[in-house]
Amino acid sequence: MLESTRLYAATTRRVLRRSSKLGSERRLVFVAGSPRSGTTFLGSALGSLPGFVDLGEVAPLKAEIPGLYGAPDAAPRVRAILDRVRRLGLVTGLRAVEQTPEVSFILADALRAFPDARAVHIIRDGRDVVCSLLERGWLDAGREDADNARLPYGARARFWVERGRAEEFERASDATRAAWAWRRYVSAARTAGERTLEVRYEALADAHESVAEHLDIPVEAAREALSGAHTESIGRFREDLTPEQLADFEREAGPLLKELGYE
Repeated sequence: MLESTRLYAATTRRVLRRSSKLGSERRLVFVAGSPRSGTTFLGSALGSLPGFVDLGEVAPLKAEIPGLYGAPDAAPRVRAILDRVRRLGLVTGLRAVEQTPEVSFILADALRAFPDARAVHIIRDGRDVVCSLLERGWLDAGREDADNARLPYGARARFWVERGRAEEFERASDATRAAWAWRRYVSAARTAGERTLEVRYEALADAHESVAEHLDIPVEAAREALSGAHTESIGRFREDLTPEQLADFEREAGPLLKELGYE
């Protein structure tokens, strides 16, 4: 109970700064995608729009996702958590933007929880994602700390590792685990169906028209919000990954990369 209170308090402190008018805005926005794909930038950019609020990564929700994944009652549980966060933060009258990457695995449930909500799935070249994940070390063997929801880092098999492959995941190279994560997050988010817009990290600044239409906001507002997207790290894998790491990526996630049109 104490841990749950701590997680809610952390999120509430973040959103109280955007306290709003009374009312209940149900048109939430879920930003989905693999970690290190631009979810933080996109969530923050959309949350800065007039009438919106960026919830960040909602720790109470993130902590529950391993148990929500595949659960028949996931949708009402998601709604209860987010409604409580919004009430505590006094932002029920703003369009909340939730940007926890793990929501990719329950995105269809999140959209069922809020029938007027929309999702934006940001996709980045998986090889560049691997570079960033290796830099962060979140999936590295020997890592023993935890994230903001107290979920452990390191080589342990997560809830999203396919049944029967846990031992393989834990014994794989760090690059393979990173490629595995990218493949699973992207594949999961792509199954959410309607009300989800896919955008590419590499062309995010040019996605303002599609984002504006999808979220029913002015084009100029979307253009301004996305104007800070940068391209400096695009293609970094060419210098940062070794031939062995690239081979590991190709074995684990090469088909998805090709399907998405990356060369």
